[in-house]
Amino acid sequence: MRVERRDCFHLIEPLLPLVEKPARYLDHEWGACEDQSGPFHVCMVYADVYEIGQPNLGIAILYNQLNSCEGISCERAYLPWTDMISLMRERSIPLLSLESASPLASFDVIGFTLAHELIMTNVLEVLDLSGIPKRSIERDEDDPIIIAGGPSAYNVEPMAAVFDAVLLGDGEESIKDVARRIRDLRSEGASRAEILSSLAGIQCVYVPSLYEKVVDGTSTRWGYAVPIAGFDAPEVVYKRCEPDFAATEPIAQRIVPYLETVQDRLSIEVLRGCARGCRFCQAGMTYRPVRERPMEQIVDATSKALATCGYDEVSLSSLSTTDHSQCKEMLEELGKVVDDKGIRVSLPSQRLDSFGVDMAAAVACGRKSSLTFAPEAGSQRLRDVINKNVTEDDLEFAARNAFRNGWRKVKLYYMMGLPTETDDDIRAIVETATRVLEIGREVVGKGRKSGITVSVSVAVLVPKAYTAFQWCGQLPVEEVRRRQALLLASAPKDRDIRISYHDARTSLVEGALSKMGRDGFDLILEAWKRGCRFDAWSSEFSFETWQEAARAVGLDLEDVACEEFPLDARLPWDHTSPAVSKGFLQREWRRALDGVTTADCTMTSCTGCGVCQTLGVANVIQGERS
Repeated sequence: MRVERRDCFHLIEPLLPLVEKPARYLDHEWGACEDQSGPFHVCMVYADVYEIGQPNLGIAILYNQLNSCEGISCERAYLPWTDMISLMRERSIPLLSLESASPLASFDVIGFTLAHELIMTNVLEVLDLSGIPKRSIERDEDDPIIIAGGPSAYNVEPMAAVFDAVLLGDGEESIKDVARRIRDLRSEGASRAEILSSLAGIQCVYVPSLYEKVVDGTSTRWGYAVPIAGFDAPEVVYKRCEPDFAATEPIAQRIVPYLETVQDRLSIEVLRGCARGCRFCQAGMTYRPVRERPMEQIVDATSKALATCGYDEVSLSSLSTTDHSQCKEMLEELGKVVDDKGIRVSLPSQRLDSFGVDMAAAVACGRKSSLTFAPEAGSQRLRDVINKNVTEDDLEFAARNAFRNGWRKVKLYYMMGLPTETDDDIRAIVETATRVLEIGREVVGKGRKSGITVSVSVAVLVPKAYTAFQWCGQLPVEEVRRRQALLLASAPKDRDIRISYHDARTSLVEGALSKMGRDGFDLILEAWKRGCRFDAWSSEFSFETWQEAARAVGLDLEDVACEEFPLDARLPWDHTSPAVSKGFLQREWRRALDGVTTADCTMTSCTGCGVCQTLGVANVIQGERS
């Protein structure tokens, strides 16, 4: 029987004085949708705390799209922090939506955004708090349909037992198609099985229950998925791609939160997709092709939004904002909008080969804090392996322009554990950072008053599905630690160079979850049962508990994460595709080993990735690319 839909805020209200940040649980923020009459109700869930999930652009887009549909209302929910979870469990209070404080189990559809692999135990925590069976096969006819999407949906197999349906790719139209299909079929009295079978007929919708695992001589030990005989499900589910990006809403994030969030700024997506082809980058493959939003639309929408939201910063978000063909002109026009208003225009990260003198001057509008560049590798040899397509001269030129235009703090992002990496490549990280510091002191001057600092952050490569490195094994923990020690030992005794690196153990768990097939759910479930949740939080992550869970289900985390796959093997995720061909990725892997780079197709010609031909789409460039 369906859980009754009712306002249960009175159950939560007495708990607010007992928890930290009670504003996490308050509704009626400015800009939230007030009309939740339905009658068909969807709840979009970001399975982390409010201040992490509220700025998520994907949730905001889907929220707006669903609330624009007649007869459909969409609310939001987030995972409470551990103090509130404990109180809710003590008092048998179910997880509630934010807008109407209704139990999640009372909704028709619940949608999760899979932002990263470490969020998987949080998804189980959300379902358990809601009183919803964690396995799709255990749900009754009246239980909500549980769907998912997001960046980590391209290998959803470790969570295939959980989700009724998974949406691949752009969600603007597909989320409405799915909600309407479920609504119409339920009104007609269709069974749960009939609804899921029908959803499989929508482009981009993967229904895991219609597929089975096969392990044979062509597969890895994790097998691959094929449609079950008798079901009308596609052998390969391709993503949905929005061809006319200009037709989408430029400002998706309309809600102004009560408390400071991790991205406390107005965010506008200026382009979608990236064709640079970095061989480690999953997003660069799964979001293709490149579709730029027109400059005039960006400037107009930003001006109107700033007049109503009260933010003092605008973030031009994308995978590579400085690649926008009208970026310089756009920044100049936005500079006029924010002039003398104390509002800063920021870019998430700057391409080294795009950041010339004019770009530096344009970005200099508003307040200056720090600039972020991502060389990714210290040596030119290794940058060629990963297809970064930037040079030492690009880095020096960009750094000089930044310091000349008033910046004093530069952040540099690198990766460790890249294929063919040597100790010399590790030492080269320090050498490039030292050179950037020297350039800053040449331009600005030496001494403590100059304020010049260079921060170096080094992540561990986690090979991901649909990248050229998807066949690679991850670096073992002890080897990561050895290279991290070498990095620190190579650093000069200079307080103006600050080095940090990621926890090798967290990366190992992420790598294991990225590699596995359907059998991986046993590990995730066991880890959750043993208390794993908020695994992306260093304060909550327990590597020892994950190790215990792995042993309990007969696995070794390092053995899983560090396994190499044959280049011709059928992989666990081959059936959920962003339309990048395996042949293209195999070719990119071979070119990586040879140190041969591949050009950006928006600047030269087609490189044969297969996306445009398979999906019938094309790159959309507003101006001329240089």
